[in-house]
Amino acid sequence: MYRILAANHEVRERRDQLTHPVYAKPELLATGPNQVWSWDITKLKGPAKWSYFQLYVIIDIFSRCVVGWMLADRESSFLASKLIRETCRRHGIEPGRLTLHADRGPSMTSKVTGHLLADLGITKTHSRPYTSNDNPYSESQFRTMKYRPEFPDRFGSIQDARAFCRQFFDWYNNRHHHSGIGLLTPQQVHSGQAEHLRNQRQIVLDAACARSPERFVRIAPQAPALPAAAWINPPETSHKLAA
Repeated sequence: MYRILAANHEVRERRDQLTHPVYAKPELLATGPNQVWSWDITKLKGPAKWSYFQLYVIIDIFSRCVVGWMLADRESSFLASKLIRETCRRHGIEPGRLTLHADRGPSMTSKVTGHLLADLGITKTHSRPYTSNDNPYSESQFRTMKYRPEFPDRFGSIQDARAFCRQFFDWYNNRHHHSGIGLLTPQQVHSGQAEHLRNQRQIVLDAACARSPERFVRIAPQAPALPAAAWINPPETSHKLAA
């Protein structure tokens, strides 16, 4: 009987079924600083078991520069909105110029944050659920911090955690030579010094090659290339063109 009904498309699922919305894959492109920012929140262990501090971080995906951060004792959309507003003001972000990307955490998808971004003229995008590759820059930056040899298992107080973060972000922005941006520091790229510094490096390499050509038998030395763009989920055509 059921075989005959199925053949005539007369059988359907009669139990209640959970429907899942379809989430679009975010495809974001930045060709310069302050075009696309990514932000996220991570937990830092406090002095006692089950105690945590919440670290909010905003990163520019093109320069990898941490443009804003805040440490608090709780996660709150009001605190997140305050950080976003102050960071945009400090960097002179004009309406219609910036896209802010995040995952689907409660602070990221809250009405408070959404209304703020609408007021500031900022486009918001979100990762797909359970897809860490949709927010790779924030994930990578947190990994860099937590895998530093001086990163402690726990922080004795929020003041200790804040002091550590202050030192880390100063190092990360100003002294960390990032492999993804031509071995320059994020601040050098963010402030527009990248092309000049690469040219200076090339002058030094050319002089070294002219002085000791026997050291460079196969090919003349080249300074690391600078990125022309930063993508979150580049389209398939971009992969084919790059290949």
